[in-house]
Amino acid sequence: MPIPALLWFRQDLRLADHAAVAALEGRPVLPVHVLEDGPDAPGGAAAWWLHHSLSALGRALAERGAPLLLLRGDPRRLIPELAERIGAAEVHAGRQTEPAARRRDAETHAALEAAGRRLVLHRTALLHEPHLVRTGAGKPFSVYTPFSRAVFTLLEGLPPPLPAPDRLQAAPGAPEGLPLEALGLLPKPPEPDWAAEFHAHWTPGENGAAARLATFLEHGLDGYAARRNEPAAAWGTSGLSPHLHLGEISPRQVWHAARAKGGRGRESFLKELVWREFSHHLLWHRPEMPDTPLRPEFAAFPWQRDAALLRAWQRGRTGYPIVDAGMRQLWRTGWMHNRVRMIAASFLVKHLLQPWQDGAAWFRDTLVDADLAANSASWQWVAGCGADAAPYFRVFNPVLQGETFDPAGTYVRRWCPELARLPDRFIHRPHEAPDTVLHGAGVKLGRDYPAPLIGLAEGRARALAAFATVKGTEAA
Repeated sequence: MPIPALLWFRQDLRLADHAAVAALEGRPVLPVHVLEDGPDAPGGAAAWWLHHSLSALGRALAERGAPLLLLRGDPRRLIPELAERIGAAEVHAGRQTEPAARRRDAETHAALEAAGRRLVLHRTALLHEPHLVRTGAGKPFSVYTPFSRAVFTLLEGLPPPLPAPDRLQAAPGAPEGLPLEALGLLPKPPEPDWAAEFHAHWTPGENGAAARLATFLEHGLDGYAARRNEPAAAWGTSGLSPHLHLGEISPRQVWHAARAKGGRGRESFLKELVWREFSHHLLWHRPEMPDTPLRPEFAAFPWQRDAALLRAWQRGRTGYPIVDAGMRQLWRTGWMHNRVRMIAASFLVKHLLQPWQDGAAWFRDTLVDADLAANSASWQWVAGCGADAAPYFRVFNPVLQGETFDPAGTYVRRWCPELARLPDRFIHRPHEAPDTVLHGAGVKLGRDYPAPLIGLAEGRARALAAFATVKGTEAA
């Protein structure tokens, strides 16, 4: 009988186009997922998604004859012990870019090697290995545009996706694992069910990912370039980010499907996949990125940390409708439109002078697509301290941004219904509406909707003054 192997699922919860799954076809396998506790455990919204994704993967594996074993604890101990128990010579898994995951894998590899076993890592989450994409001088990239040119060239011969196996052979000797509910990934009474609306917006799992991709290709890809910045547009974005985050679909599947479909929006969409690759490239080479500004001069930036301002932003009570609509969409659905993410992030770090790390932490807890690389790179971009950051003097004006990308106020009216009766002229600037207009719309500022936390001119001037204290920003 062939020697069994462990199939360790992490952020690649699928069976199609999974290199580790394909490598073990015909061999006895024990599929396993280990939930880790501690600071690197998934945030609340991502944990909700993980619960349902594991449920879907568990069903798919059971149908193919190799049930999924669920464990909770330290995989550096549990994986070597499990390999020894079933006599596995190898553990196969997808490579991860997160610093904690890389440390964990190095220690797990050492423990397995000491026992005469191997940890075999495969590319399952990215289009290309981040450490293999280099400049002409052999260095990592720090600017997106030349990185994207290099990656598009490298991907010209990208192989097609791998099919899912029809059957898997289960390895004997598996211990009894935990029931999914025991992992405690869902909201727990007596806390409110903050995820109550999530099911109306999302279908976690490999089948849900495939269905969302198919629908986007049919209804959204052709107009993507034109509609991607409109938060109210139906299928203006793909909504694939949470599926990609947990690997329910591979970027290679998405890449090939978009290339085959074609359309005017194809290249713009593919560039977003490459931005995701760039974020992971940065994290691989700059593991300090989640917490430390990549531009060292920003270590002394004069943030004015204020818990009340942060809380108002988190609750969608800033007084600027496009920001508040985004923050409420985030709370109720676990997701926010990308353009609105930039607007909301800019308002927090520039108008309110709150540390970007605090905003990133909130997103990590409330986003179903809480990808550490993309989240960290994007917050550093907005804050002006990243490797390829926005210039410090780029301060998004939330009123003008709202009027540009949500001119009829459709998005704001959906997520801030107390403003729904305001005319278009004032939907993004209720603080400027005459009392008669506010009264006619049933809005009293300070009661039904908050007055602005800070004036836009005042906030911009304060931000520019703060940036002027940072050496080198004049060249940003």
